[in-house]
Amino acid sequence: MSINQERKQEIIQEHARSKQDTGSPEVQVALLSERINSLTEHLKSHQKDFSSRRGLLIMVGQRRRLLDYLKRKDLAKYQDIVKKLGLRR
Repeated sequence: MSINQERKQEIIQEHARSKQDTGSPEVQVALLSERINSLTEHLKSHQKDFSSRRGLLIMVGQRRRLLDYLKRKDLAKYQDIVKKLGLRR
């Protein structure tokens, strides 16, 4: 359900604005998307894991708020991250 350190570093390097960037909205959205995808796979085989489902819904809401913020601040970066990650909005 969580992502390993190597995969996390790959995601950070791929979406970072600068070399030492780890907290920009783009990086946070990418990390949340990775966690959401892995948790979705977990819930396909464990349908009754309601605590994980609640965590998933919290992460989806957090990602939605970050994307809304990014859309308000910089529309081009928002469109780029949505396209890169293959999100529906």
